[in-house]
Amino acid sequence: MSATSAAPALSPAGTRVFQQLVRSGDASRTALARDTGLTPGAITRAVRPLLEAGLLLETGDRASTDGALGRPATMVTVQAGAHQVIGVKVTADELFGVVCDLRCRVLDEATVPVNDHGPEAITDLIVGLVDRLRTGRPEVGSVGLAVSGDVDAATGHVGYSPFLGWRDVPLGTEVARRTGLATTVENDVRALLTGERWYGVGRGISSLALVTVGTGIGCALLVNGQVVHGGFGVAGEVGHVLVDPEGPLCHCGNQGCVEAIAGSAGILERMGQAGFEGLGIGDVAELARSGQPDAVRVLAEAGRAVGTGIATIANLVGAEHIVITGEAIGSSPSDAPADAGAGADEQDYDVMDPHVRSAFEQRAFGSAARAAIELRPLRFVDWARGAAACAVEDFVTHYGRS
Repeated sequence: MSATSAAPALSPAGTRVFQQLVRSGDASRTALARDTGLTPGAITRAVRPLLEAGLLLETGDRASTDGALGRPATMVTVQAGAHQVIGVKVTADELFGVVCDLRCRVLDEATVPVNDHGPEAITDLIVGLVDRLRTGRPEVGSVGLAVSGDVDAATGHVGYSPFLGWRDVPLGTEVARRTGLATTVENDVRALLTGERWYGVGRGISSLALVTVGTGIGCALLVNGQVVHGGFGVAGEVGHVLVDPEGPLCHCGNQGCVEAIAGSAGILERMGQAGFEGLGIGDVAELARSGQPDAVRVLAEAGRAVGTGIATIANLVGAEHIVITGEAIGSSPSDAPADAGAGADEQDYDVMDPHVRSAFEQRAFGSAARAAIELRPLRFVDWARGAAACAVEDFVTHYGRS
């Protein structure tokens, strides 16, 4: 049973303090007052129910880190293992699951192959994976699911997932019913961004764009410190920014979208048209490094499409930091981590990097071009951790509310 079922509801101040401590791990009461803008009395009232619930712990006196003279500060620490969550990333080939604590540290992980894309079949796999990961872990109280496509996080419905062939699937309701656990469903790229907002590069940044490059081109936006969901769960669709009206047909029905040019399927299709059949993205990158003209051209076109797309995002929302990642972004296969997950040692888009940056600099307007661009490798376990972060966020934000 989730801890929320028997817990007293937190005040807004209590929620703010809980969120701050989950992000930081621990802090003195003085630091909490400074970081949240609350009075010392409000901090005391906010901390008390969380201490009583076992979610926080006072660790005793230790040297103050606040630079103030006087008595050492009493530290308040999150009992990160008191509530654990399961995060699951759903792909067309596998489910990637993790168990995380409240600070999103991975405690366990598992994968399950997917052979049937039907909603009922994948729901069965999710429930089985959750049951497997929660065995022997009574602290598990909630589940986060990350699914590609049009996802309404408010309802847990998957409106449309092109890679799974789903339309209007009540995934969250069904998984919650069958597991008995509070369940959060989010678009996979927004889930990844949520993890960055809480525990990664997004901490302390008010405006961030996260773009994923792989089979599809995804994007999630952090604006004024909040993840943008948009109307009906659609926002930041950089993959469907038009970059070439005469370009290849996109699965959305339009021509010349970023995804049609820079997605792995589009790249491999154009290489096939040039006479190179049966390649993977890593093969195309190796050909480009060796100077093969078709591979150089195709990856240059892909890089320019991505750069134009992210420039459009920067012009619209003024992102101060842009992370480009996904299973197709990374260093050479020999440098990939041993636990990199499916696809990470097969795909490599680093050849696109200079073309991404030059197109961005050309298309970004004025000061928008000052945005920092970071290319980062990604493992599938990171997607699952993002799903877990969504479950943590829901638990922390709605703790004690039915």
